Amino acid sequence: MPQPRLSRRQILAGMATLPAFPSLAQANGTPQLLRLMPSTQQIAPEGYPATDLWTINGRLPGEALHAAQGDRLRVTVQNDLPQPSALHWHGIRIQNTMDGVPGITQDPIAPGARFDYDFALPDAGTYWYHSHAQAIEQVERGLQGPLIVNEAEAPDVDQDLTLMLDDMRLTREAAISEGFDNGHDLSHGGRLGNVLLTNGTMQAAYPVQQGNRLRLRLINSANARIFTLGLQGLRGWIMALDGMPLPAPQNLPDRITLAPAQRVDLFVDVTAAAGEDAFLIHFDRDGGFEQARFLVSGAGTARPAPPPLPPNPDFPIDLTQARNVDLTMEGGAMAWLQKAQLDGVALDGRALAQIGKFWAFNGHVGRPAEPLVTANLGETIRVTLRNTTRWPHAMHLHGMHFAEVLPDGQLGPLRDTLLMQPGDTRDIAFQAHNPGDWLFHCHMLGHHMAGMGTWVRVLG
Repeated sequence: MPQPRLSRRQILAGMATLPAFPSLAQANGTPQLLRLMPSTQQIAPEGYPATDLWTINGRLPGEALHAAQGDRLRVTVQNDLPQPSALHWHGIRIQNTMDGVPGITQDPIAPGARFDYDFALPDAGTYWYHSHAQAIEQVERGLQGPLIVNEAEAPDVDQDLTLMLDDMRLTREAAISEGFDNGHDLSHGGRLGNVLLTNGTMQAAYPVQQGNRLRLRLINSANARIFTLGLQGLRGWIMALDGMPLPAPQNLPDRITLAPAQRVDLFVDVTAAAGEDAFLIHFDRDGGFEQARFLVSGAGTARPAPPPLPPNPDFPIDLTQARNVDLTMEGGAMAWLQKAQLDGVALDGRALAQIGKFWAFNGHVGRPAEPLVTANLGETIRVTLRNTTRWPHAMHLHGMHFAEVLPDGQLGPLRDTLLMQPGDTRDIAFQAHNPGDWLFHCHMLGHHMAGMGTWVRVLG
């Protein structure tokens, strides 16, 4: 039965403002306990039932984990769910054994068991954590939360707000729709929800004052949705992408695109007058709609443009010495795989579709036995990405950040996730500075499940 689009498009009057984002702030001391547990939360508007979720410490999103750059984060994960799980610390240049990927860096945490994560936080910025076991289901059900690593000196802002942007597919009874192995989703654009959320609610609102400078940490934690965003009653600058500060602030364009797993840090000044509302807006083919609201009071004065955020440790990319590797994306609806290797066996498209596999990298479905590349420590690797499919893909590299090689040969900003549109050919490059085996996959979680995953090895 087709799922309804609940009334997310209404501009809701009289909404309550959200409380401060709950947080766990200890880092270097006693490990914090993160319980993966069933719980319920009001996701749909009042009048609908609450939704059964799988959450971290009983809420969606999970608590914001706050730490200072250079700290160690110590958490104990207790799995009280009916499925094995693991947590991945997305975007952190992390010790390999702590990366949280079953089958590569750890065994999954069995129901009733615990796992201790203990790792350094070398980079300030906006990161997040989420399940990396049966992720298409577990992230959708609620296993996600922000991880904020603060600069040594706090920047000059009046409020620092983390906004996790998500969607969820609900039934008419406000239950999470099943069918995570839906072949249409897996072979097309991925699992898209019919309800859009900010910090777990359809009615996100925050009190601000005119003239306030806000730091907005936007995190796309959706399963597959690409958010196109704009602002009303706010103006400002892009300060960081995927946790990595830009060398200089960039004036905020009319619209910005945020692929699944990408983050952007904005500094924005409230220009709306007292008594008016400002908005974060998402755009789709039907127009622009409210994603979050800012309730404006008071009055303020204009401020000068901000200085850049302090840089994170640098691992220079040397294109003159780079080794080249190719990665071609194949398959999906309207371009079915004719034949591809799965676990070393060549199968045709019909056989692959019967087991829910629709995508391949370089003719391999799923994570192959051999890495895409084995790199020496400190070596620069240049990867040519070719999207021969009819669908976009959000390519995420674990453990290291990369830069796009621009058409003029210069390097773009550091990122850990790149949106590849259909027909794109783009080059990225990274310094292999972090030893271990690192997953490289599409972060449209259904695409990963259905074949779009490989890995790189960095020798220590």
